[in-house]
Amino acid sequence: MTGNMKYDVIVIGAGHAGVEAGLASARKGLKTLMLTINLDNIAFMPCNPSVGGPAKGIVVREVDALGGQMAKIIDKTHIQMRMLNTGKGPAVRALRAQADKALYQKEMKRVLEDEPNLDILQGMVDEIIVEEDTVKGVKTNIGTVYDAEAVIVTTGTFLRGEIILGDLKYSSGPNHQMPSVPLADQLKDLGFDIVRFKTGTPPRVNSDSIDYSKTEIQPGDDVPRAFSFETKDFIMDQLPCWLTYTSENTHQIINDNLHLSAMYSGNIVGTGPRYCPSIEDKIVRFNDKPRHQIFLEPEGRDTKEVYVQGLSTSMPENVQREMLSSVPGLENARMMRAGYAIEYDALVPTQLWPSLETKKIENLFTAGQINGTSGYEEAAGQGLIAGINAAAKLLGEESLILSRSDAYIGVLIDDLVTKGTNEPYRLLTSRAEHRLLLRHDNADLRLTEKGHELGLISEERYDAFLAKKQHIEDEIERLKNVRIKPNERTQSVIEARGGTLLKDGILAFDLLKRPEMNYESIMEILEEEIQITQEEYEQIEIQIKYDGYIAKSLAQVEKMKRMENKKIPGDIDYDAVHSLATEALDKLKKVKPLDIAQASRISGVNPADVSILLVYIEQGNIKRVNA
Repeated sequence: MTGNMKYDVIVIGAGHAGVEAGLASARKGLKTLMLTINLDNIAFMPCNPSVGGPAKGIVVREVDALGGQMAKIIDKTHIQMRMLNTGKGPAVRALRAQADKALYQKEMKRVLEDEPNLDILQGMVDEIIVEEDTVKGVKTNIGTVYDAEAVIVTTGTFLRGEIILGDLKYSSGPNHQMPSVPLADQLKDLGFDIVRFKTGTPPRVNSDSIDYSKTEIQPGDDVPRAFSFETKDFIMDQLPCWLTYTSENTHQIINDNLHLSAMYSGNIVGTGPRYCPSIEDKIVRFNDKPRHQIFLEPEGRDTKEVYVQGLSTSMPENVQREMLSSVPGLENARMMRAGYAIEYDALVPTQLWPSLETKKIENLFTAGQINGTSGYEEAAGQGLIAGINAAAKLLGEESLILSRSDAYIGVLIDDLVTKGTNEPYRLLTSRAEHRLLLRHDNADLRLTEKGHELGLISEERYDAFLAKKQHIEDEIERLKNVRIKPNERTQSVIEARGGTLLKDGILAFDLLKRPEMNYESIMEILEEEIQITQEEYEQIEIQIKYDGYIAKSLAQVEKMKRMENKKIPGDIDYDAVHSLATEALDKLKKVKPLDIAQASRISGVNPADVSILLVYIEQGNIKRVNA
């Protein structure tokens, strides 16, 4: 090796996983290099120009609470922000923002360039240098070697990427960039299990060619919204999105040309995402549905490109034009970019530890779509954890392993490394058994402490967080001790809100539990000025109204933590654990769970197997591999 270009950590790729990984490593004080095929495509959004949504929006808040960057950049560059599911409970509420794609990239690149411990360099990595199953550095396609103690691979959909349009198939990364083929070959040669996945995009059309009178306007919220807990300047000058639908003619065109779709002609071999299917797949799978939603989403303030959300396709270009012209409002739409499908290689994620370090190669970490996920938010969450843990490994610190009750990021990573995935993984609210604890509103209360301990949250921000936390705790305690009498003012406020009048006195805490009451109405009854922020009193309302449910969830978490405290030695010889089912034995050897709780979540390991393993460990006479 050259020895003259040495880094602590090297990040391969500069997508949404790569930027968070590089920033986390650098901010923890390590000399970090980020290598990317094209500097102009840092934090590029090859698919939907949006951030957030159900579950995903909460991940963005969690990334922010831990000291990541995505939330701050989307807050500065969005063209529209909406809170979803406001008519439902707090467990499913989430922010979603339309991004100005070009501005998002520009602002993220500026942050990377300004980071003192981070170098960014345009270059293609063809080889990860490995000696004695340990990372030593990387080698680029022009032969340059960079030494490193740890490497994080965040290659997205570039590994052996192939773009597919009808019967046309050619080697390419997303948006017609260079694919990464030698690195994909090397990962196979290193012995990693590889799967082939597929994703796709819809066409983009010129805004001037859309007849918006035939569509329904979808405006942003008219109240200030932000992902980051630090954002103080809110963008209120927003652009609308628009809703239209496929027609019977659209469905007829697709059915008539189904033989030309790569999805149904056999030209695609990779598995696609079940929760984000192509329009061809929707028509075939839901053939009794007369129409499907199509959202028209601007890609920025300074472009006329509009993303036709819901029309993802691998049909030939001429068929795509026909499809567009059959959609109300798009009869005369001028296509600017054709949709396409892309196939790529991904690692089977059960080959990773929960730290996102690979089990096979020491100090090699992976994050993002290479781990079988889909979505910018899932990638950012993994990238942040990989960057933190690569740095922690070199600094001799403990890895950050978020549990399923800590964060959606914990659910995401645990699902990947414990269960694996046979399709591009998408984070859903339903995947989190503790979703009432993992809310949009309390991400900072759950994770800021950890971010501060990691050195990624400033003292100023941490002091503000502690003050907020104290205000919430003090006010909840106060409301538990303030008794409200059934006087004229009280009854008047309750009646105005459609509630049942009081017969006796009641604690303010208990009155606020009523569904029709809110914090403002309690203050009105008490004739007090509100002394805390809206964010604080909304948190108080949620904690009080859902007090019983939260208590039940916390009890379940405590039960699971007792299982997590029963650790499994990393070098345990599972062949010595008699009476395990054959499938359980195979899965335990493959996943190598860290504790009994993780073992219980492995598909194919049943409760009887868990009991046998637990008894074996508690007996203490554990046989070790190669002992």
